[in-house]
Amino acid sequence: MSGHSKWATTKRAKAVVDAKRGAVFTKISNIITIAARKGGDPDLNFSLAQAIEQARAVNMPKDNIERAIKRGTGESGGQAIEELVYEGHGPAQSQFVVRVLTDNRNRAASNIRHLFSKQGGALGAVLWNFEQKGVILIAEEVWQASHLSWDDFELEAIDAGVDDIRHEEEGVIIYTKPEDLVKVKKWLETKKLTTESAEIEYVAKEKKIVSESDREKIENFIEALESDEDVSAYFTNVEL
Repeated sequence: MSGHSKWATTKRAKAVVDAKRGAVFTKISNIITIAARKGGDPDLNFSLAQAIEQARAVNMPKDNIERAIKRGTGESGGQAIEELVYEGHGPAQSQFVVRVLTDNRNRAASNIRHLFSKQGGALGAVLWNFEQKGVILIAEEVWQASHLSWDDFELEAIDAGVDDIRHEEEGVIIYTKPEDLVKVKKWLETKKLTTESAEIEYVAKEKKIVSESDREKIENFIEALESDEDVSAYFTNVEL
């Protein structure tokens, strides 16, 4: 499996938190609300526990988190949040899958269509080149601090349900089947390995390498996606 752009997107997301804190809080509140539909107890709801971790990482107030949970469980009113997925071609025939959480389907559809067309792209079928996988990141400093043997870790990881594992400059990337994500994360916890993130993602089967000029266009498109309040996540086949 080729490399993964998740390190870049994770760093980028952290960098914009202070500049766009209100938008970030809205995005994460919606993620919590959607996750809480499966139950309001994070000890029993893995997706909710992960969403709350995201909220705490950006210092979201406790009251905001609790309101988002109650909205998801139906304990409070408010407009219903929908989860939508859009697919299309961005600049330089790049492929993007965009996950949207919104209380206004028409607004979201219009905005996403506009974002693609403004950057010279268009909505269209690209999901054929993506598959859903559990993706877990372990930062390099966490891995180094563990003093674990890489060879032994790889062998144990296969037995624990890991499909693929890579050690890159910025850390360890682990891929699992979607249904094995929770099991593998719990196994990592027994190894005292704190994860940077653990999510179900759309991973490209074939990656695309682009020129510097095309990379700049794609970066601009990504920035536009991140600035949209309804966009909760995006996935691309481009090697960033």
